[in-house]
Amino acid sequence: MKAEPTASGTGATGTPDPREDIRADTHLIRSLLIGIFILMAVYALYFGRAFFMPVILAFLLALTLTPIVRFLRQHGVPDALSATLLVLLSLIFVAGAGYLLSGPVIELINNASTIGMQLTERLAQLRQPFEKIMQISHQLEGLTQTSQEPDVQKVAVAQSGMLSSAAGNILSAGTGITIVFVLSLFLLASGTMFYEKIIQSFASLSEKKRALRVVYDVEREISHYLLTVTIINAGLGTVIGLGLWGLGMPNPMVWGAAAALLNFLPYVGALMTIILVTVIALISFDSISFALLAPTFVLLCDIVEGQFVTPLVVGRRLEINAVAIFIAIAFWSWLWGFVGALMAVPLLVVVKVFCDHFEGLSHVGNFLAAQHSLVVEEDTAEQNGKVRT
Repeated sequence: MKAEPTASGTGATGTPDPREDIRADTHLIRSLLIGIFILMAVYALYFGRAFFMPVILAFLLALTLTPIVRFLRQHGVPDALSATLLVLLSLIFVAGAGYLLSGPVIELINNASTIGMQLTERLAQLRQPFEKIMQISHQLEGLTQTSQEPDVQKVAVAQSGMLSSAAGNILSAGTGITIVFVLSLFLLASGTMFYEKIIQSFASLSEKKRALRVVYDVEREISHYLLTVTIINAGLGTVIGLGLWGLGMPNPMVWGAAAALLNFLPYVGALMTIILVTVIALISFDSISFALLAPTFVLLCDIVEGQFVTPLVVGRRLEINAVAIFIAIAFWSWLWGFVGALMAVPLLVVVKVFCDHFEGLSHVGNFLAAQHSLVVEEDTAEQNGKVRT
């Protein structure tokens, strides 16, 4: 009589089942291969950031503008025409904003040391616990200046290297911006051709239908999220800029643009904006109590946006838990710097939406989801179960 394996993985005679060892070895090899693939992908993204960064930015820009192209297509406007107009308008907006903001930003950078001295004077009463640290800093600064005074030629050589490095960075940034806008133009103008190519790679009709449903659902949800968040951030920056202008803050347009841009970094971006506005307000106004009105106004705007506007417009389903957001921002900022930090949350939403459409990756989507979203889904499932019974 043939021995049947027991629940513990052994036969009737107590000997180990070789099939269990094969399964364990297969699982171990699969886990090792996945780990190796992840490490190779991270290394590729790090060393190939000059290529991957503009390409991913182009896809995100195309997804952001896709709802507008789809709306214009329904009203008889060809995809190529609408895509060209939208990309040109985006390029003009970015170039115009960069030109208008470059002067005040450069002025702030050049006056950074003066701003620091003025802030130190305004907060002199809070400086006593840090006097020893400041003395050490001044001593180190004096030693650095003393060591650099006799070596004039060395400073000139370093300046030349800095200029060449800056020129190389400008050229690289220009190339990346060109790739972003040109590639996004081709993606938008291609219409549904990109999706058709994906569907054609499947054999059976059922697989084609499932792939078509998943592709369109993912594209629709992500594009709606990106466009909505972009509009909300632009509105937030406008409100903050106008409010700071009413309070008499210098360069309110800069702080409005900074608030709109940094708001793509949840929690971190709002905190950075409040700190920057607080520093400038303290050195710009004579009264400290009046100076604190500016950061208080920014804080109230961020609270209204984060707790009411975004959840109401975007919905709770696409919210990400705070731990995943901080990990993503830390990872992408280490990988690609400030640009990577700005893309961290949109990429995280892309991953979550994609995982939600596949049962094998649903546990990843559940990990990325906010806690209250899971509670809502569980309550909905329970209600549906009661209705069925």
